[in-house]
Amino acid sequence: EDKVAARLALAADQFIVDRTVRGVPSRTIIAGYPWFGDWGRDTMIALFGLTLTTRRYADCRAMLQTFVAGMRHGLVPNLFAESGDPAYNTVDATLWLFVALRRYLQATGDMALVTDVWPALRESLEAHLAGTDFGIRMTEDGLLTAGDASTQLTWMDAKVDDWVVTPRHGKAVEINGLWYNALRIGAFLADKLADPSAARYEALARRTRTGFAQFWYAEGGYCYDVLRPDGPDAALRPNQLIACALPYHVLGPAQRRSILEQTTAHLLTPYGLRTLAPGSEGYCAHYGGDRWARDGAYHQGTVWPWLLGPYLTTWFDVMGVSDDTRRQARALLQPLVAHLDDAGLGSISEIFDAEAPYAPHGCPAQAWSVGELLRCWVHYKLAH
Repeated sequence: EDKVAARLALAADQFIVDRTVRGVPSRTIIAGYPWFGDWGRDTMIALFGLTLTTRRYADCRAMLQTFVAGMRHGLVPNLFAESGDPAYNTVDATLWLFVALRRYLQATGDMALVTDVWPALRESLEAHLAGTDFGIRMTEDGLLTAGDASTQLTWMDAKVDDWVVTPRHGKAVEINGLWYNALRIGAFLADKLADPSAARYEALARRTRTGFAQFWYAEGGYCYDVLRPDGPDAALRPNQLIACALPYHVLGPAQRRSILEQTTAHLLTPYGLRTLAPGSEGYCAHYGGDRWARDGAYHQGTVWPWLLGPYLTTWFDVMGVSDDTRRQARALLQPLVAHLDDAGLGSISEIFDAEAPYAPHGCPAQAWSVGELLRCWVHYKLAH
């Protein structure tokens, strides 16, 4: 019996809840307890571990339908508000939906759902190509740009009053890995459905892959985090690992290995990955204080456990899956497994300090922290 997977599956169950969209009963994922609602990005990332790994396929199907039904101008909701209209200020939630649908299709072979949602997905791709809300559009080089100096559309979204703590407007690295994947998945689904747009999406994906070469920071051996209008941002952050871990590779094997080496050396901790390398401008070792201090540290060094998902996916891709690499991964995850006992909730916290003793903070139960740990534990067969 795999006791770790059983405990994580129990934790996973807590995040899956009912949601009614436009009068239709459905399902969604609460991002974290006690104070988060259902966020589009968190749902699409967490559902792989929370629903597909646990074989809750009907729940996964309902979640995909929920967010497709909520689509506006080619974008899925960033957040379903408790009252009033959903918020749409996200560039990546919609792109994650493409990845989530592909993973669902791989697990279930459910072409009926694909047929049902394809018109909305095609409309979404066309909206991104033509330009949609929040300055989201593909540029001549095939890359997706989004936002301006006043917006925070990626997962590093802390903002206090008018202060955007981690400015990532322009062309962000993981957004363009996701954009490449959305185009490739769009081409794949179009081909399955005999939609003539398949060849066009493949050609656009090739252009995006060529444009993505601009992200490579040869001197550092890793990717720029953002190509901003005022120049590239060379801060070492974990977002490039997200691009490395997606189904369709936009970086070559040698680049992925180099990124793995750099992030292991500077970002990896016993509880997840730092959001910024120590010694960088703006780096915060500890999370706490008033709202300005907390949000100022949120993505400026603070450790996020969910990032171990893309890290381990990249690690196994580069190092290979063997008894030895499984043993190393198991050892790496032991502090988080032990953390299940910490708050008496049997769950995984949202964030940890960037330095020892790595105190946990934020929500004591976070959906994508549990989901990505569960996904890796089961997918890579890490049980003894």
